[in-house]
Amino acid sequence: MIDTRHMEYITNEVNLAPGDDSGAVEVESLEEPSYVAADGREMYEHFRFVADKGQQMIRVDKFLVDRMEKTSRNRIQQAADAGCVIVNGKAAKSSYKVKPGDVVSIVMDRPRYECEIIAEDIPLKIVYEDSELLVVDKPAGLVVHPGHGNYSGTLVNALAWHFKDNPDYDVSDPRLGLVHRIDKDTSGLLVVAKTPEAKTHLGNQFFHKTTRREYVAVVWGDFDSDAGTITGNIARNPKNKLQMAVTGDPEVGKHAVTHFRVLERFGYVTVVKCVLETGRTHQIRVHMLSKGHPLFNDSRYGGDRILKGTTFAKYRQFVENCFQACPRQALHARTLGFVHPSTGKEMDFESPIPEDMASLIEKWRAYRSNSV
Repeated sequence: MIDTRHMEYITNEVNLAPGDDSGAVEVESLEEPSYVAADGREMYEHFRFVADKGQQMIRVDKFLVDRMEKTSRNRIQQAADAGCVIVNGKAAKSSYKVKPGDVVSIVMDRPRYECEIIAEDIPLKIVYEDSELLVVDKPAGLVVHPGHGNYSGTLVNALAWHFKDNPDYDVSDPRLGLVHRIDKDTSGLLVVAKTPEAKTHLGNQFFHKTTRREYVAVVWGDFDSDAGTITGNIARNPKNKLQMAVTGDPEVGKHAVTHFRVLERFGYVTVVKCVLETGRTHQIRVHMLSKGHPLFNDSRYGGDRILKGTTFAKYRQFVENCFQACPRQALHARTLGFVHPSTGKEMDFESPIPEDMASLIEKWRAYRSNSV
């Protein structure tokens, strides 16, 4: 693997001579994956080099090792074998000969960590663990990966503490760790790989859509049907870099599909089950918004205002009490199922609706009952 702890992060195309250490830090924690690997993994660019006009043809592993301090050629070759060396937008072998003007990038399946990961004694609710993987029930409010503005107090810091006495687990090793992600204010189940083989096997299951994942959400408004499918490419919102959006252009963004089923109707809000066919950034939140059903109390996408209902003061106070009961977007990753990487056993886990969302649903249930 590449030792990311000793590399400068390059966000813009630059012409570098050997030894030049130009670099810049990550811009924003919602960083969009910059490349999709052949196996479907969404990859993040960590480093980029542009070969200058006088560049002589040279193997890409030699090209990179000449430009990156404290990194061996063997590590570069391992990165290439893992599909993490990209030339002009395509994965390249170590033997590829770099030509003038080539854009050479190193990508990984997670955002770059800006500093060394510090082990922190943060409580973890581990629902299952063996020698190859563990399943974590993440609470709302816990950031998954360190990033801009969140350098500590994340799930990765908690995992570093959990594995501090395990010499085989390096929290900075991209071949290990979280196989998928959920947003900071989304609660629920995540699987963590403890071996490279487990991460590859589990990653393939996510890519081939053989995992079983269900989310529960509370959204504004009522639905015309009891079930449906939302399809729409998702890309960064050009008007707000902190948001994603469904694009009207099939050539823009990444293909995304969400299946939903109504679980309970309360008139002004609805409890729905969502099953992801794809796993894009903010997918459920953006797809529901595109259909006029933003998640309840989702401040980033406008769900933290009264969008349905009456103008009566009593109703406004009721909704405010609901916002206080569940002070985040009402979204929970309730189930997770996959095939164990080595035993082949079907593994299924379920996380109960957390207290804040349960309280929110009960408040709306009582309101609906009293209104009928």
